[in-house]
Amino acid sequence: MIVHVLLFGHYKDAAPPGGGPLPLTLPGGATVADAAERLAVCDARLSDLLARARVAVNADFADGDTLLSDGDEIAFLPPMSGG
Repeated sequence: MIVHVLLFGHYKDAAPPGGGPLPLTLPGGATVADAAERLAVCDARLSDLLARARVAVNADFADGDTLLSDGDEIAFLPPMSGG
């Protein structure tokens, strides 16, 4: 299956040029944790995604155990601070 990954904040530096969603091929039954692991293999800057980022699948917050389906959109949002 193919999911579409959106990277925000400093994670966006690891995204391909153009800023669009990153297609990621995963086996059926894959979870958010599987997607994060695959991204970390592709780019070491993404090795801490699940430990530090909030995750949303199809605009709903999710966790590492969330099952993915073909065509899902996964967004990784780093912690933010404001003032």
